[in-house]
Amino acid sequence: MTGAPQCQGCGAALVHTLVDLGRMPLANSFVAEGTPEPDASYPLHARVCGRCLLVQVEPAVPPEAIFSDYAYFSSFSEGWLAHARGYARMVIERFALSSTSKVVEIASNDGYLLTNFVAAGIPCLGIEPAANVAQTAIAKGVPTEVAFFGAETARRLAAEGHSADLLAAKNVLAHVPDINDFVAGIAILLRGEGVFTVEFPHLLNLIREVQFDTIYHEHFTYLSLAAVERILERHALRVFDAEEIPTHGGSLRLYICHTGSQPRAQPNVAAMRAKETAAKLDRLDGYAGFAPRVDKVRGDLVAFLDRAKAEGRKVAAYGAAAKGNTLLNYCGIGRDRVAFVADRNPAKQGRLLPGSRIPVRTPEAIPAERPDYVLILPWNLKDEVSRQNSSVREWGGQFVTAIPEIRVS
Repeated sequence: MTGAPQCQGCGAALVHTLVDLGRMPLANSFVAEGTPEPDASYPLHARVCGRCLLVQVEPAVPPEAIFSDYAYFSSFSEGWLAHARGYARMVIERFALSSTSKVVEIASNDGYLLTNFVAAGIPCLGIEPAANVAQTAIAKGVPTEVAFFGAETARRLAAEGHSADLLAAKNVLAHVPDINDFVAGIAILLRGEGVFTVEFPHLLNLIREVQFDTIYHEHFTYLSLAAVERILERHALRVFDAEEIPTHGGSLRLYICHTGSQPRAQPNVAAMRAKETAAKLDRLDGYAGFAPRVDKVRGDLVAFLDRAKAEGRKVAAYGAAAKGNTLLNYCGIGRDRVAFVADRNPAKQGRLLPGSRIPVRTPEAIPAERPDYVLILPWNLKDEVSRQNSSVREWGGQFVTAIPEIRVS
């Protein structure tokens, strides 16, 4: 490529780097045994726009190559299912949803959330681009449209009678390569007094907690309230409430409506704007100095694993998460340092992690192999993983996380 790429938010030239992670395989493209090496890899360079401060990576491959046949199923996380149940109870009460309402979820995955609305007798529709995942939702009784979401899909669904009183998007806004088209679709599909709720990992926490492993090709943007509000404004939408929630290492949940609709702005919105300003997310120097902190995480993890190997200790990992693949590949870690990774998802078992080629096994491999250390790759689920694998303590094994620093427990 010649010249600087353009910001997908405002079109300005992207000349400022947050961190350049080099070439990486697609984080959820698991590999069949016997596949010739090396795996395809693509640049993974996170830049920050000097004009609108949207942090982003360039699209490496078309979204269809990532999301049309997807290995991530939301229902394998107990914590995420509990989060979805709590959200459903809250919005049903807060917005008085009933059998005359319509709930639509974008990127509805395997129906993990909408099953709660089906059970409550509230009409709903899921929109999910991965046909294999959508079929699981349909089998659960969740009506699901197999499609990528944007303005064109929104116009079609609105014409078919699917305009939403509540439109939900959990951890999908970062996954779209054209954020303006996506938000234009929200404005089209949302009824006049409807509410759009969106959740995304908060950029403030990514920077503060060195969560560089959440950077991968299918996450096109890394979001702050300020950057999202600039995009919403272009499409006559506004934020009227904001909450900090603990998912994914610290996320924001925004409540959004049409600019001219009734909800009054809550004090939480101004408070979150002030918090981001205090963290300097409103100016470029708030993004400086991140790359050296990333390099320190890499050096500390490699040193820990090399010491364990020298001492004859066995290390396994738990959770074949996309963030784990960024971590392992950036650190140059393969099966010589980590024997295997255990995961509950059958779609990943028996395959190899992309790039590192570490084999994915069932959770029963942990007690069978009795590793000295279990490196928890989805560190945001540390408590859940350690509880599910409490037998590790019986042979003196310990759990390890690497973000934001090495922690052994």
